[in-house]
Amino acid sequence: MVPFSILDLSPVTEGGTVAQSLENSRRLAQEAEAEGYKRFWLAEHHGMRGIASAATSLVIQHVAAGTKTIRVGSGGIMLPNHSPLVIAEQFGTLAALFPDRIDLGLGRAPGTDMRTAQALRRNLDSAANAFPQDVVELMQLLGPAGPDQKVIAIPGAGSNVPVWLLGSSHYSAHLAGMLGLPFAFASHFAPDMLLSALEIYRERFEPSQYLDRPHVMVGVMGAAADTDGEANHLFTSMQQSFVRLRRGTPGAFPPPVDDMDAFWNEQERIMVEHTLQYAVVGGPQTIRRRIADFLALTKADELIVSMPVYDMEARLKSVRLFAGAQRELAEAA
Repeated sequence: MVPFSILDLSPVTEGGTVAQSLENSRRLAQEAEAEGYKRFWLAEHHGMRGIASAATSLVIQHVAAGTKTIRVGSGGIMLPNHSPLVIAEQFGTLAALFPDRIDLGLGRAPGTDMRTAQALRRNLDSAANAFPQDVVELMQLLGPAGPDQKVIAIPGAGSNVPVWLLGSSHYSAHLAGMLGLPFAFASHFAPDMLLSALEIYRERFEPSQYLDRPHVMVGVMGAAADTDGEANHLFTSMQQSFVRLRRGTPGAFPPPVDDMDAFWNEQERIMVEHTLQYAVVGGPQTIRRRIADFLALTKADELIVSMPVYDMEARLKSVRLFAGAQRELAEAA
């Protein structure tokens, strides 16, 4: 059975507050735990009015404290924004608070615009270029401290928090394979290099102390409801968000609309439909079929679903319907 997980950005809805968004993330994780999902990951973004998970480690703590068994982690921490020591201390602390439940997914992108990235990093010149070295340094800081080691993460040393590499291109596929780490591809918003990146990762994979064979997670946007029509209506919130982002006018997460053709132009429609081509949207039969097709295409070991649904009760129902699809696929296998 391919495990399902949730990727959450703590969306701040129009008319909502950050406090409500953070509480909704906890509720979503509790529902995912009850339905048997394996992981609940939160993503680091900055300067975005519609996303409340900027202080990702703090939101992970908030979610983990409200759950008992589900793994909670980052999908991901944008490592060039931070020193490896700071992240080792943060995730070492989380691992001490929630033993054997914390994941550390790492990305190379800034997770924001360049001006905000400058405010975060101070030095943009070397940050992304140092990503491979920073990943190795971070893993060393999370491992057992050596007798002559001068810099030690406390907490962090010896925690051995599992590290994943995240990517939307070939770069992290090469690096994850070389380091023998699990690899998560951001196919929920970057479909173009999905299959070639997975091929590179699997071909270049070197067994390591962390993994003896390749392990792939793939992402999809998802919205499930009782009918295809209702799910498509819910998904217009995400479609609007993508259009607004491309227009340079991002904002709070919008409610669904009845007619997207009154919102976007033809060029925008083509762009959004291409970007979200792997989205799983529909009633129970439709999502089950689309998930089965996507897993057959990617041969993935895990699936992570981002559920951009405006109404919280509809979002929780979507979590339950995806879990039902997973169980039916497992029974049919």
